[in-house]
Amino acid sequence: MGSETRAIDALRSAVPLGGDGDVLHLAADAGRTVGLVLVDIVNGFCTVGAGNLAPTEPNEQIETMVEEAAKLAKIFSDRNWPIFAFLDTHYPDKPEPPYPPHCIIGSGEENLVPALEWLEKSPSLTARRKDCINGFIGSIEKDGSNVFSNWVKKYEIKTVLVLGICTDVCVLDFVCGTLSARNIGLVPPLEDVVVYSRGCATYDLPVQIARNMKGALAHPQDLLHHMGLYMVKSRGARVVHEVSFSS
Repeated sequence: MGSETRAIDALRSAVPLGGDGDVLHLAADAGRTVGLVLVDIVNGFCTVGAGNLAPTEPNEQIETMVEEAAKLAKIFSDRNWPIFAFLDTHYPDKPEPPYPPHCIIGSGEENLVPALEWLEKSPSLTARRKDCINGFIGSIEKDGSNVFSNWVKKYEIKTVLVLGICTDVCVLDFVCGTLSARNIGLVPPLEDVVVYSRGCATYDLPVQIARNMKGALAHPQDLLHHMGLYMVKSRGARVVHEVSFSS
């Protein structure tokens, strides 16, 4: 544990996130321009024992992410502000290498965690079941339209606040895809992508366990969480550690 802590401290020293305004302040009328995006906060990634990619025991980082997501979703819903939720959902005959089968449709893994089940009935919610890691790509319809882009346009969203799992996988890919699309004018009027650090989490696969699993790559949670945040910031997102609201 001590060596892992030293490694994390060394990483944070070598590639610090820096300060770009650690708090996102949202005014009482922020819902006119701000939308909440929840990435894959489903049983298959968050609920203990729910599937191949779910935690095998309670995990503080994931639990904190779920709590923060539920809290912010409630505030946005109560204020009738727009919410977009990606739900990782797969068919059994369409694998997603290098990952084992997960979030198979009909299994329950693909549904929102218990703390967010109420959100399904909220008029603020737009949900998208995606079958790939990158939510922006997973929003493309057969006719070439994009469900996420249409949501941004419909609500005239200039800033998206992003939470979810995994920081260095689905969150990272969605943010990078969205920023690239923004830069070439594919998601007007979007201007800013904000990632809430405490509202994100990733999975934990320590090296001592991974080395005994054929084909597995070690995935130390705190290290990869930090790197995920660092990468989204390096691509042009803003990373905040607190979200506050005006009454």
